[in-house]
Amino acid sequence: MASDSSFDIVSKVDRQEVDNAINQASKEVSQRFDFKNTGASVKWSGELVELEASTEERVKAVLDVFQSKLARRGVSLKALDAGEPRTSGKVAKITASIKEGIDSDNAKKITKLIRDEGPKGVKAQIQGDELRVSSKSRDALQEIQSLIKDQDYDFAVQFTNYR
Repeated sequence: MASDSSFDIVSKVDRQEVDNAINQASKEVSQRFDFKNTGASVKWSGELVELEASTEERVKAVLDVFQSKLARRGVSLKALDAGEPRTSGKVAKITASIKEGIDSDNAKKITKLIRDEGPKGVKAQIQGDELRVSSKSRDALQEIQSLIKDQDYDFAVQFTNYR
């Protein structure tokens, strides 16, 4: 008798790719003419990404450059949670965080979707910040993957550990 096939639904970001995007954005900001003498920068600040410039418009432009570098490196922009620009003294700043993991509310939404619209015999289990989906049929699992890809969640979704 064949055993169950399964895969995991996760929301993870390759930290090295984010680091590369920060380095590329920082380099571009330091070299571009329209950012000269604006004090524009992009850098890690602990687990957060700190963007700085002399005005709110400039810091929004720095954020745009950073987002374009993330997209080019294959990092979903849904994983970037950028705050509103704030001014402190003569510097405008934006603090952005990188979201990882599927919270329990979103995990429940996905399991409900699988239960309601997915094929019969598919089981979904919440395991911390990820979901394990299993079924006897690999075709059913592929159907679930396409069903989840068609949904527009506010977080990045990847499928891993396919067995």
